[in-house]
Amino acid sequence: MMLDWHGAWGAVINHPLFGIGITLGAYQLAMAAYEKSRLVLLQPVLVSMAILIGILLACGLSYQQYRDSTAILGTLLGPATVALAVPLYLNLRRIRQLFWPTLTTLVLGGVLVTGLCLALGELLGADHMILMTLAPKSVTSPIAMLVAEQMGGVAALAAVFVLITGVLGAIFGPLLLSLSGVDNPAARGMALGLTAHAVGTAQALQEGEEAGAFAALAMSLMGVATALCLPLAVSVVV
Repeated sequence: MMLDWHGAWGAVINHPLFGIGITLGAYQLAMAAYEKSRLVLLQPVLVSMAILIGILLACGLSYQQYRDSTAILGTLLGPATVALAVPLYLNLRRIRQLFWPTLTTLVLGGVLVTGLCLALGELLGADHMILMTLAPKSVTSPIAMLVAEQMGGVAALAAVFVLITGVLGAIFGPLLLSLSGVDNPAARGMALGLTAHAVGTAQALQEGEEAGAFAALAMSLMGVATALCLPLAVSVVV
């Protein structure tokens, strides 16, 4: 009996676990390449994304098919985010010691990150819709999409800007901090979490527990501040 290779291959790529398998496999390959080379351009999120796009194109699968098969990974994002409370708890004493510097960094850094983005966009001639889509780029996708839509931006495009911001921040953030002479774990973590949200926090966790704790804190507070204050500030200014 001749084996139906076409049918067998179709059964593999349409299997409910295919999307999860290629996602985990791509990320493990990307992590192995990064750990071995330590090249900033081999940032795991960026490399795994490129691998996944190549696999989906080669298999002829649409994004919707891939998304449906990996829905459980999206569900697990909630518990994974909550788990960031563990390094926060373990470093609670340190966070209390640096309460005022942390609060000052959040306020000044948050205003600067958003303000510079809007100023640069205005300088380059971006219209109102693009500016409102760019404004929440430094927070996680769910918050950024809701805030952007509330202010008149495009939710789907906001998610793209968030991804680009996170990847670029994780790639160049540690290098820029080192070149600037910033070697304090708390300061590095705050900078990465404040500007590059979850991807920056993941990068900070690789640098150490304290950096990861402050990155998680900065990411959380930046998300809350953006959701509460940014739409109000835009409505007042506009």
